[in-house]
Amino acid sequence: MKKVLGNKKAIALFVVPALILYTVIVMVPVIWSLYYSFFSGSPGLQWEFAGFENYARLFRDKNFFNSLTVNFKYIAVVTVGQVGLGLLLSLMFKFWLRRCKTIIRTLVFFPVVLPTVAVGQLFAKIYEIQPNYGLLNSFLSAVGLQGLVQPWIGQASTALWCLCIMDIWVAMGFYSVIFYGALLDIPDDIMEAARIDGAGSFAMFKSILLPLLRPMIITSLVFSFSGTVKMFESAMALTNGGPGSATKSLSMYMYDVSFTYNKVGYGSVIAIVIFLICVLGSFIINRFDVKE
Repeated sequence: MKKVLGNKKAIALFVVPALILYTVIVMVPVIWSLYYSFFSGSPGLQWEFAGFENYARLFRDKNFFNSLTVNFKYIAVVTVGQVGLGLLLSLMFKFWLRRCKTIIRTLVFFPVVLPTVAVGQLFAKIYEIQPNYGLLNSFLSAVGLQGLVQPWIGQASTALWCLCIMDIWVAMGFYSVIFYGALLDIPDDIMEAARIDGAGSFAMFKSILLPLLRPMIITSLVFSFSGTVKMFESAMALTNGGPGSATKSLSMYMYDVSFTYNKVGYGSVIAIVIFLICVLGSFIINRFDVKE
C-alpha cells in the first residue's frame, strides 16, 4: 500500500479522473453562472452586458429576501429534525429494540426510496380539508378537537411547517441507519466499563457516545444542510411554493426568474447566492469538528 501511495503516477491515476469529472459537473457550471450573472435578459433574447446591476438589484428585491427567509427557517427546522430524530432512532435500535428491529429499520428507511412526487401526494391527502377531511383533520375531529381543523397547506401560517414535517419524515430513516452503523462500531467494552463505574444513560450518552459519534454527526449535518439549502422538489410536489410565496425557496425563485421571466442573468446571481450559502454553511459546520 505504501508503495502504491508513494507512486505519483498511481496517485494521478486515481485522482485525475475524479478531478476532471468534478470540474466538468461542478466547477464549469459555477463559472458559467458567474459569467452569466454580469448580463441581463436571456441568451439570444435581449442579452446585454449589465455589470454589477444584477447584484445591486438583489438587495432591492423583496421576493429574494422572502425566499431567503423561507430557506433559513426550513434549514433550521429540517436539518435539526432529520439528524436529531435519526440519532434518537439509532439509539432506540441499539439499546431498546431487541426484537423485530430489522423490520422496523426497514420500515423507517422505506420513505427514503419513495419518489418525491408520491410523498407529496401522500402528505397532501393527510393534510387535506376539502372535499373531504384528510387523515390529520379526521383524527382531530374524531378526538373532539374540531377547533384545530384547518387547511394545513392552504394557509401561510402552517404550510412551511407542514412541509418541514414531511421532509423530516422522509430523511430521518437515512440518518438513523448511518448512526446505527456508527454505534455498532463502538466497542461494547467501553460502555460496559462506564456502567461498572456507575454512569447512567444520560451520562453515557453525553460523555461516551456523543464524542465518539461526533465525526458522524458533523458529516450528517453537512449532508442534511446541503440538501435543505437546495430545497425544491418536495416544496414543488406538496405546495408548489404556495400559498402565495409562503414555501417558495431560493431554488424555486431562481427557477421562476430564469425560466418563467427569462431573466437568466439575475437567476444566475441567485444561483451563486445558493452556492455561497452551501459552501459557507458547510464550512461553519465542519469547524465544530476541529479537535481541541
